[in-house]
Amino acid sequence: MDTRTRPIVLVVACALIDTDGRLLLAQRPEGKPMAGLWEFPGGKVEAGESPETALLRELAEELGVETDVACLAPLTFASHAYDDFHLLMPLFVCRRYRGIPAPREGQALKWVRAAALRDYPMPPADAPLIPFLQDLL
Repeated sequence: MDTRTRPIVLVVACALIDTDGRLLLAQRPEGKPMAGLWEFPGGKVEAGESPETALLRELAEELGVETDVACLAPLTFASHAYDDFHLLMPLFVCRRYRGIPAPREGQALKWVRAAALRDYPMPPADAPLIPFLQDLL
């Protein structure tokens, strides 16, 4: 596909950080594209949604946790060309949330230290976010 005609897909991701300074990773379940790879929780921004509102929705749907827009701090973003679309993904940091993250969509979850993030295979768009998180933590 011509790179000038790829649709842009807007997704949002969260670096959810626990009280021990670890980040939550979710493993893409079987049957989904890039199954088995680890990623930061989040998902697609729907029409009319802000990235922050989408992230609140996704955290509740995927993990059963709640937070507030004021608890989301923008850190960086990823811009990555896949074969059939271009992904634009803002990454927010969240240290204050309510509830204990639990897998609600068949995904595995793991709390990981920032220094160990490269030990987990990630989608190409997620990997460039690692240095920003390592600098933060």
